[in-house]
Amino acid sequence: MMPAKSDLEAALGDLESAEDFLEHFRIPFDPAIVQVSRLHILQRFHDYLAQIASSRSPGPDDYHDCLLRAYEDFVRSDAMTEKVFRVLKRAVGISTIPVTSIGRVRR
Repeated sequence: MMPAKSDLEAALGDLESAEDFLEHFRIPFDPAIVQVSRLHILQRFHDYLAQIASSRSPGPDDYHDCLLRAYEDFVRSDAMTEKVFRVLKRAVGISTIPVTSIGRVRR
């Protein structure tokens, strides 16, 4: 059973890394995945919690479920595909320029 919300909030204040959060919520994880996607996982966790908070106050089980879901997103996918951060979302529409066209002036 997860701790009461006030206990949870106090515990969360002491957590510093993605690994700390995953260990706190007893979610088994692959360190290699977390090392590559730690910020993405934590941001996705925050986003999932915000979705719940828009309609009700998240409980301790919600915190666990959101973190598990966020971690699993990056087990199955990667940062470029998931586009968690705004900079990656904006990059979707950027096209490439052929190297052969750089430096040429058309007249």
